[in-house]
Amino acid sequence: MAKDSTVEQTKQTLVQRFRAWGENSFPPTLLASLITAQHMRPFQFFPMMFPPVLLFTSYANLQGFKTDSAGISAAWSGLYLLLAGRRRQPFMKKLGARGIVRGATMGLCLVNMIGGGLAYTLGKREEEDDES
Repeated sequence: MAKDSTVEQTKQTLVQRFRAWGENSFPPTLLASLITAQHMRPFQFFPMMFPPVLLFTSYANLQGFKTDSAGISAAWSGLYLLLAGRRRQPFMKKLGARGIVRGATMGLCLVNMIGGGLAYTLGKREEEDDES
């Protein structure tokens, strides 16, 4: 019986950690920096539409809109992950500096998507708190 409660606590802690990650303002800023590093030179217009939105979500998060900014960050991270996953790379290019940065970016997108989705789903807005 004690083993079951330990498993439940571990699952709850993992969900809480992902939710805290989604409510943090630093991951979207880091993701915007990694996307900019990949697509600034040579400049690629479409991928460079993501950093301003991600930076805006960090700003909105700092202004107190944690739930909404987590949802926007999760959506845009998932969209970038979907679009970046469509581009295929030869195996040897995955081992270079650009490949490592691309892999880190896609991993961060996945964690942002999960964390932001949980924070948006489980979060409450201030208007809902006032009515309760």
